[in-house]
Amino acid sequence: MKQVTATGQTVEEAVESALAQLKTTKDRTEVAVVDEGKKGLFGIFGSRPAIVKVTLKNDPIEETKNFLMQVSEKMGAPIEIEVKRDGKHVHFLLSGEKIALLIGKRGQTLNSLQYLTQLVINRFSDQYLTVLLDAEDYRKRRNDTLVQLAHRLAQKAVKSGKDVALEPMPSYERKVIHAALFENKRVKTFSDGAEPHRHIVISPNR
Repeated sequence: MKQVTATGQTVEEAVESALAQLKTTKDRTEVAVVDEGKKGLFGIFGSRPAIVKVTLKNDPIEETKNFLMQVSEKMGAPIEIEVKRDGKHVHFLLSGEKIALLIGKRGQTLNSLQYLTQLVINRFSDQYLTVLLDAEDYRKRRNDTLVQLAHRLAQKAVKSGKDVALEPMPSYERKVIHAALFENKRVKTFSDGAEPHRHIVISPNR
């Protein structure tokens, strides 16, 4: 976190001096007035300069990108990152030659990394942000797989007349299953178990 102390004839001048040194704009900083200064007689005798302390705020997205770069380097899978932001939702798109290392088995590594990324970005942000971490379109491919799985297991539940329990999944993957079978009147879905072992059960409507 960069910080400078600057002086000027007025507080405004001192702030402008600090911003010039930090090469930034006021909205990206926090300003603390140390001394408002004093004009003095005829603007000369007994005058005292204004003193301010200006701190550059950390950019949450840049800090998060740095975190992801460091983690990927340590895992031996350097990456490139594209960021898309829509209000409070931030989408980090990762790509690289060894991206499979960051995805892991059934996306488990990617899910864990997403959880950590969520913590990092909100450590530096003034407002709560939600993060989606994706690696070379893995999320879409995984969603397509989950939808196919949901329909296949729904058929199994109807055919057998018995409940079918799926493997534990993170909440947003469970939502994909619920949504895929929402209009299927032959089955109902519900979540069971406690995190991190919470899973979906597909039950035939009897």
